[in-house]
Amino acid sequence: MTVDNPTVKDIFDTMDYGPAPESAASAVAWLERHGRTFDLFIGGAFVRSASEERFDVINPATREVLARVSQAGEQDVDAAVAAARKAFGPWSALSGHARARYLYALARGVQRHSRLFAVLETLDNGKPIRETRDLDLPLVARHFYHHAGWAQLRDTELVGYESVGVCGQIIPWNFPLLMLAWKVAPALAMGNTVVLKPAEFTPLTALLFAELCQEVGLPPGVVNIVTGDGRTGELLVAHPDVDKLAFTGSTEVGKLIREKTAGSGKKLSLELGGKSPFIVFDDADLDSAVEGVVDAIWFNQGQVCCAGSRLLVQEGVAERMTHKLRERMERLRVGSPLDKAVDMGAIVAPVQLEKIARLVEQGKAEGATCYQPSWAVPEEGLFYPPTLFTNAHPASTVAQVEIFGPVIASTTFRTPAEAVELANHTRYGLAASVWTENVNLALDVAPKLKAGVVWINCTNLFDAASGFGGYKESGFGREGGREGLFEYLVPSWEKRQKSEVRSQKSGGRRQATSEGSESTADETLPSFGMPPIDRTPKLYIGGKQVRPDSGYSLPVFDAKGNLVGEVGEGNRKDVRNAVEAARKASGWTKATAHARAQVLYYLGENLAARAPEFAARLSQLTGASRRAAEAEVEAAIERIFFYAAYSDKYDGAVHATPVRNVTLAMLEPLGVVGVVCPDEAPLLSLLSLTLPLIALGNRVVAVPSERYPLLATDLYTVLDTSDVPGGVLNLVTGPRDALTKTLAEHDEVDALWYVGTAEGSALVERASVGNLKRTWVNDGYARDWFDPVQAQGGEYLRRAVQVKNIWVPYGE
Repeated sequence: MTVDNPTVKDIFDTMDYGPAPESAASAVAWLERHGRTFDLFIGGAFVRSASEERFDVINPATREVLARVSQAGEQDVDAAVAAARKAFGPWSALSGHARARYLYALARGVQRHSRLFAVLETLDNGKPIRETRDLDLPLVARHFYHHAGWAQLRDTELVGYESVGVCGQIIPWNFPLLMLAWKVAPALAMGNTVVLKPAEFTPLTALLFAELCQEVGLPPGVVNIVTGDGRTGELLVAHPDVDKLAFTGSTEVGKLIREKTAGSGKKLSLELGGKSPFIVFDDADLDSAVEGVVDAIWFNQGQVCCAGSRLLVQEGVAERMTHKLRERMERLRVGSPLDKAVDMGAIVAPVQLEKIARLVEQGKAEGATCYQPSWAVPEEGLFYPPTLFTNAHPASTVAQVEIFGPVIASTTFRTPAEAVELANHTRYGLAASVWTENVNLALDVAPKLKAGVVWINCTNLFDAASGFGGYKESGFGREGGREGLFEYLVPSWEKRQKSEVRSQKSGGRRQATSEGSESTADETLPSFGMPPIDRTPKLYIGGKQVRPDSGYSLPVFDAKGNLVGEVGEGNRKDVRNAVEAARKASGWTKATAHARAQVLYYLGENLAARAPEFAARLSQLTGASRRAAEAEVEAAIERIFFYAAYSDKYDGAVHATPVRNVTLAMLEPLGVVGVVCPDEAPLLSLLSLTLPLIALGNRVVAVPSERYPLLATDLYTVLDTSDVPGGVLNLVTGPRDALTKTLAEHDEVDALWYVGTAEGSALVERASVGNLKRTWVNDGYARDWFDPVQAQGGEYLRRAVQVKNIWVPYGE
C-alpha cells in the first residue's frame, strides 16, 4: 500500500520503500565521450575492425540502445592473437615481482573507478546496482590483488611449471566484469598473454577495462579484447596459435568447443551450466533458509550458473517452508536496476526472456504447481517475476533443464540418502547448498554430492582464494585458488619437449632397449627341460581373469619376431563390463588413505619378489639388455612406493577467504578413469599412469601396451596377492584405437588419460564430448618414463583429483 505524503508513522506501518536511484551520469558521460561507438582493443590500442561491421548493445531495463560495438572478424582475431604472441616472450620473461606490480595497479584502478564500472555494468547487464556495487566490483578487485600475490610467488611456490602461452578467453553475459577478472588475473599472473572475447550482450565493462590497461601502462599485447557474436568466438577457438582456451557458458557450446579443439593440443577449461540443489533438512533454521533461497535463485534474476534452482525440502517442514517462501516472494521488489531498493533487475535480452517464459509454461503443462507474486513486473523493459514451482517431479523439465532465470522447482524427500540421490539426479554438478543445524549431517552429506562447490547454511559465496568449477557436464577445470593457477601453467618438461610426433608404428623415446649389449634368449629366459604349458592370458575385470567377449585372441611376438603368446582381444562389451566392475568398487574410494597406502606398499613388495621374472619378460619382448630391463622393473617398484607414500599425504587445504568461514578445499577422486598406455617402457608406463589414480581413490580401466601386453597380464597375479580389491584396476587388452574410442564415448567413464599418437589424442578429445569427461592426452609427444620430472609427481596427482570447496560459516 502506498500513501500520498506519508507520515513517519505511515512509513513504519507499511515499511514501503521509497526509490533510491543511482545516478547514471558518469556512465552516460563515458559513453558520450566515445560517441557511443567502440572499436577493438588490440596491441594496446583501439583499432577499427577490418569489416567495420557493428552491432547494438541495449539496456535491458529500458530496451534503449547504449552503444554500437565492433564485430571482430578473421583478420581482427588474427591480429589480436599475433599481438598476444608478440607480447608473450617479454611478458613471461618479466620477474614475478614486475608482473605483480601490474596486477596490483589493475586492482587499484578497479577500485578507483569502481562506481563507473558498477553503473556501467548495471546499464549493460540489467542486474541491480546493489549487486554490481557491493558484490561484483569488490570481488573483481580482490581477484587482481590475490593474483598479484601469486605472480610474486610463482617461481618459489610453483617450481617446475611454466606459462602456457597465448590464452583465448570467452566469457558470458551474467557476470561480465567478474568473469573477466576470474580469467585475466590468473592468466597474467602466471605469465601468459590474453585475447578475451566478452559476451555480445555485455561488452562495455570489458572495453572500460581496456582503457584501464592503458591507464596503468600494461605492455601492449598482454591483454587484447575482441568484441563480437558467436562467429568471433568460433574464430578464437579455431585459431592455431592459441595455446589455451577458457570458456564460461552453456554446456551445449562447451561440448562444441571440446569437439572443435580435440587433437589441437590446446589446454582447455570449461565452466558450464548447472542445476544446483538447495537442500533443506527438517532441523534447519527455516527463516535463514528462506533468505538463502532468495540469494540462491533471485540473485541476478537467477541468471547464475550455480543458482540453487532445485529446492529439496524434507517432508516434515515442506509445507512451512513453502508458506514462508511465498510470503517472502510477495515482499521482493522488481524494477529499475539503478534503484538501490530493488531486489531484482531486468533479464539480459529478449531471447533469454522468451526462453524463461517458454520453460515456465512447459512446467505448468507438465503438472507442476506454479506460484508467482500477486504484483506485476514493469511493462517497460525485460522483466520477469520470481517464480516457484511445487510438486515438481524430479524428472520434469523445470527440475532438469537449466532455465537461467528466476525460477525454482521444489520437491520433497524423506531421508538424507534420498536427498543425496535427488540432488545428484542431474547431468550437471556445479554447486550445492545444504541447510541444517547439525554439522555432522552437513559434513556427511557434502562429500556425497556430485558438485564442485558445496555451501553449508549459505549460498553463492565466492572468493579468489577458493577454486570454483564443476563436475560432470558442468565442465572441468577450476577458476580461483591455487588449483585455478594450473589452468594457466604447463610442466616445464612438457613445455620443453621437442620430440617428433609419434606415429603408430614408431618406437618410444626411452624404454628398456639399447643400454648394454643386445640380449639373447639364453641371457633373458631360464632354460626349461620341456616346452612350457600353453597359457593364453585373459582379461582382468573385477578382480577375475575373464575370457574376452569377442572370443578372439591376438598374437604377441618377441623382439626377434617369434610368437611368445596370445592375449584376449577386448571389445566394446568387455569395456562395458570393466566399467561396471569399477563402478561397483566404490569401497576403494571410501577406504582410508592409510588403507590404500598399505595395499600399494604390499603391491610393491610383491613385485619386488618377482623382479627377475618381470625383467626376463621385458628383455624377451622388447629386446632390451638384461641390465636395462632390470632398471625398468626397479623404477616401477620405486614408483609404486612413491605413490604409496603420497596416498595419505596429498590432501586438501583450508582457504583463507575474507569472511567468517572455514572454507575446506576437499580433494575428491574423479571416479572411474580410463587409461590408455603407450608401448614405451610397457611396465613402467602402465604403473606410472594407473598408480596416481589408484592412490587417490579412483578406480581404473586400463588398456595396456598393444605391442607388449604380456607385461600387464603377468601383473594379474601380483595384484591378486597384494589385496588390491576387485574392480580397482581392470585391464582390457586388445586394439588400442578401438578400445580408446569406446572408453572416450562411455558416459560412465569420468575421465580418460591417453598416451599415444596425435591422431589418438584428437580422437579422445573429440569423442569425450558426450559427458564432457576430463581428458589428459600427450598430443603424440613422447614421454620419458624414467624421468621423475616427466613421469611422476604433482602433475599426475593434481590431475587424479577434483577440488570441492565446502564453505562452513562459524560464529553466533
